[in-house]
Amino acid sequence: MKLSVLLSVYAKEKPEFLIQAINSVYNQTVPPDEVVIVEDGPLTDGLYTALNDLASTYTSIRRVPLEVNSGLGKALNEGLKHCSHDLVARMDTDDIAKPTRFEKQLKVFSQYPNVEVVSSWIDEFISDPAHPESTRKLPEFPYQIAKYAKKRCPINHPAVMFKKSTILLAGGYQHFPLFEDYYLWIRLLMNGAKFYNVQESLLNFRVSEDTFKRRGGFRHAITEVKFQKWIWSMGFISFGQFIYNTSIRFTTRIVPNSIRAMIYKRLLRR
Repeated sequence: MKLSVLLSVYAKEKPEFLIQAINSVYNQTVPPDEVVIVEDGPLTDGLYTALNDLASTYTSIRRVPLEVNSGLGKALNEGLKHCSHDLVARMDTDDIAKPTRFEKQLKVFSQYPNVEVVSSWIDEFISDPAHPESTRKLPEFPYQIAKYAKKRCPINHPAVMFKKSTILLAGGYQHFPLFEDYYLWIRLLMNGAKFYNVQESLLNFRVSEDTFKRRGGFRHAITEVKFQKWIWSMGFISFGQFIYNTSIRFTTRIVPNSIRAMIYKRLLRR
């Protein structure tokens, strides 16, 4: 089964994290056939040096430069055009894939041909991936995932592998700031796509205090309301679920960062 890996990098990211991420992609029990890296606008000298060195080391890297920063959704859509294979694994440029990630996800696609999206749990760490702060666990089977999606995002995007054809059929990634992935999963679910989550962590996800800060603020809260209104208007959730989701999530967005971090670490993770 041929596999492409898709990443997007922009100017604010750190070269050392990028190098770690790419090395982990190639240090797999089943390595990918190609890695597509979208350069989302002009980058720093450090990032260009890292990319040049990585491309010299790994000849299957394909770089896709964009003249201006377009945002994650548009960058990933452009990158999908350059992925040669139908199976595509997503990866963020500051995370670390565990060595058996691709092997275990490919096994799911082999065993269940009707499954179109496969992700897994992720371990969230601050400085040492060997000592994670928390684990984001998600339900396993399609019917459980569809039910879970009415309340929270049902897929860990940084660890996802999917069929490119299925993503394109649903319109690809679309511009919805902060919710590009959740927006995509709901459209796929409404199209009848089958999801599966491997019941173990296959990725180390880098977090910091800024991670929780980015998930808060009044602007984020308003975007959250707009998103919930959209999925209600499309018939994915009931009006009662819309009120419940909006009240809970709006409150989480506007509380102080320290309280929001505690909510995520102690209540929303295990």
